[in-house]
Amino acid sequence: MTTRHLISLVIGVLILSVLLPVSLSVWLAHRQAEEKFVDDLNHYASRVLIRTTRVVDQGKTALGLLERNHDVPCQHAHLLALRRVAYSLLYIQETLYMDNLQPLCSSLEQASNAPPFPPPGRITPDGYKTWLTEHNDLGFKRYMAAMGKGRYVVMIDPDSLIDVIPLSSWPIEVAMVSPDGRIFASNSQLDPEIWQKLRQQKLEPLQHNGFLYVAREVPELHFTIVSWASLAPLKDSWHRQLLFWLPFGALLSLAAALFILRVLSRLQSPRNRLLDALHAREIEVHYQPIVTLSSGKIVGAEALARWPQPDGTFLPPNSFIPLAEQTGLTAQLTRLVIERVFEDMGDWLHHHPDKHISINLAPADLRCKELPLLLAMLLNRWLVLPQQIALELTERGFADPTISAPVIAGYRRAGHAVYIDDFGTGYSSLSYLQDLDVDILKIDKSFVDALEYKNVTPHIIEMAKSLGLAMVAEGIETEGQLAWLRKHGVQYGQGWLYSKALAKGEFILWAENNLEPE
Repeated sequence: MTTRHLISLVIGVLILSVLLPVSLSVWLAHRQAEEKFVDDLNHYASRVLIRTTRVVDQGKTALGLLERNHDVPCQHAHLLALRRVAYSLLYIQETLYMDNLQPLCSSLEQASNAPPFPPPGRITPDGYKTWLTEHNDLGFKRYMAAMGKGRYVVMIDPDSLIDVIPLSSWPIEVAMVSPDGRIFASNSQLDPEIWQKLRQQKLEPLQHNGFLYVAREVPELHFTIVSWASLAPLKDSWHRQLLFWLPFGALLSLAAALFILRVLSRLQSPRNRLLDALHAREIEVHYQPIVTLSSGKIVGAEALARWPQPDGTFLPPNSFIPLAEQTGLTAQLTRLVIERVFEDMGDWLHHHPDKHISINLAPADLRCKELPLLLAMLLNRWLVLPQQIALELTERGFADPTISAPVIAGYRRAGHAVYIDDFGTGYSSLSYLQDLDVDILKIDKSFVDALEYKNVTPHIIEMAKSLGLAMVAEGIETEGQLAWLRKHGVQYGQGWLYSKALAKGEFILWAENNLEPE
């Protein structure tokens, strides 16, 4: 990011840090006032639901008492029992005895003149029949709620279902609506249009013409409780909340501005830049061919991480891998590189089972228990053989044999070849070489560069031969180096004499042109 862009970003963030907390305080004030308003409505609807449940339970109790009566129907003792139930239970207005939906007598009449009841509007899961009906022996039209079981029915005044005093500081209205849309109980007129809108939006809270409506279902009866109140008190409540929240918003604006400036400076730190690159999967992998020195044909490649930069260049591994090790990001980096290798080369490796890709592991990776599982999963997904993925470790990776030895042995049992990378450049004693459970020794580029005037390389080669290790020479750049390495029995090599590290497409093209003839 350029300095000009960074300054623009800082100015934009500062403006936001000032405006956002103030705007947030206004929003919070309104939100808190609105939530309290809605909570009051919901609380009232819940209290109405509790009252409705209590009334329904009392109706079930009444029916239970009536069913236990064995007196001769509609005679004096039986009528007295009907009246006792209606008199003793608060919410029961009338009790009826009927035969096949035809009322025969009730707690009000010895002989009922009411027409037959229609089929029940609903039968509850526990077997109670329910009606919303205008049937009565008194000759006037008024909806009543009825519950029945067996031959008995109890009549309940619907107003008793909603007879609950609001506890809020503003008036709240309530109505009870049947499944077919009839408003059969209310303490204030509910516009049927409001009920239709509530049904259309699946009983979600509704604001309409300055009122807020909330709805709650009565599950057992399928009735719906609708409670509503004017939004006028909400405005006064919002102003009171604003006086509380606005000073906090102003203070928070100042604190946020200072904090964001610090965060922006930290976001430009190398660690955070690398972490962002890992999360965005920006790290790419290039592949440097490894060839047989005797023929120059490809046997595999080394996977080398590259970090693309905004200017189109790439950071090489030695620029950011030490940063990953110092900041605890090694495991994430290695995991991403492994996933990239399979994404890039999985199909190619599957079709060339005699070729391999070597992946560099850091010492910290030996402590990561997830890597073997990741490798096994990816090998299975891409149908690649374990021996096609080799693992390269520097001498530092073998420094603590109590940690490295069992892990390396596990990788080799799984079928992976293990390389000693950059051998001879570390701080370890050469005496430990005979104890290493490895397959291939890589001769560092510094020794290849010094073939003409140093005598260390022949000794390394002789040690590798005596231990039965294959060798890969790194950094081969001249025909003279190639000739010397061939003469001394080094089997494999890599370097700019053959190819630099290539992106996926370029590498596959190079590899296909440099395969051993079949």
